[in-house]
Amino acid sequence: MIDWYDDTAAGTERTVLPSAADGFALKRWAAHGYETDPASLGDAGSWTQLNERDLTDVERPVLPDGFRFRTADEAGPKAAVQAHPDAWAPSTYTAEGYEGVRRTAAYRGDLHILVEAPDGTMASSTIMWLDEANRTVEFEPVGTHPDYRRQGLGRAMLLHGMRLARAAGATHATVACLGAPGHPQARGLYFGVGFRELTRDVPLIKSGTAG
Repeated sequence: MIDWYDDTAAGTERTVLPSAADGFALKRWAAHGYETDPASLGDAGSWTQLNERDLTDVERPVLPDGFRFRTADEAGPKAAVQAHPDAWAPSTYTAEGYEGVRRTAAYRGDLHILVEAPDGTMASSTIMWLDEANRTVEFEPVGTHPDYRRQGLGRAMLLHGMRLARAAGATHATVACLGAPGHPQARGLYFGVGFRELTRDVPLIKSGTAG
């Protein structure tokens, strides 16, 4: 595969993102002349870290007065769809896109969590993807409407989600976020509810002149 990539992209700068946990792959990329991408070491580095925690002791969530948890099954497709562009604007997410998500084998509407504000806005949302065979759940995506940030909604939603996942049989949870120093917000949220880094991307680069 590496030879194919080098042949196909010969003469151009090549970048890859192997996992730090994959020692064999890192050795093979290095043997082919790939080195750490200097741009990845700064605040603006665009690489991802995967975080994990067990679900044996999950704090009880607390929402501000007037807010409540909903599931996508309860709130309905229109509310579930609107929560996405509200949190990640600009977004091209549509009802048709959500229908595709709902047809995914791992999707469960009872594990698609929203936080409803007093005015009816779905202020936060996340989807939990449950792997029943390995008893683990992944949060993806996780987001909050800009008008409702810094009120503890994301923290409460994650805790609530973990308790629901545990009731569904999960013993372990993961969530990914940007890992560079210049992107502390999501990392701080996840670390604040007990997640810790499991592994991370290792951005590598090879110049266009290297053989």
